Amino acid sequence: MVTIRAARMDDDAALFAIDVATWTSTVSPSPMPAERETFYEGRPLDGFLVAELDGVVVGYVSMTQDIPVPSHTHVLHVNGLAVDPGAQGRGVGRQLVEGVVATARRSGRTKVTLRVLGHNTTARHLYERCGFVTEGVLKGEFVLDGRLVDDVLMAYHL
Repeated sequence: MVTIRAARMDDDAALFAIDVATWTSTVSPSPMPAERETFYEGRPLDGFLVAELDGVVVGYVSMTQDIPVPSHTHVLHVNGLAVDPGAQGRGVGRQLVEGVVATARRSGRTKVTLRVLGHNTTARHLYERCGFVTEGVLKGEFVLDGRLVDDVLMAYHL
């Protein structure tokens, strides 16, 4: 059974291990997480939801107000989502996305946004199944492994 809950400081090691296990240039334009010392490193704890499968931490989603101005407070932005490879395909990612939407709804937000690499079709299909739509594409926004990669902007309207 999957449980979604707020992150705790003692989740740091498990989340860091998931970050390292799931990082590839297919899913992130950022540097490898191994270049950080901790998972949270300067990021607010209240910006994370954690997934547990039978009591074991198996995933997370990171959320922020991406543009910190009053006119943008109605939008919650997903900064990252990762599920331990051993728990993938069991609905964990979907439940994390649903957790973000529920968090947005509870906080009075009317929109959830995210950016996903164009070649990450697995994530794009997950977001589409959860009700997200593509709102734009930044063509060739990143150079990863020597190739130009699109950045796809997606949103869920509550």
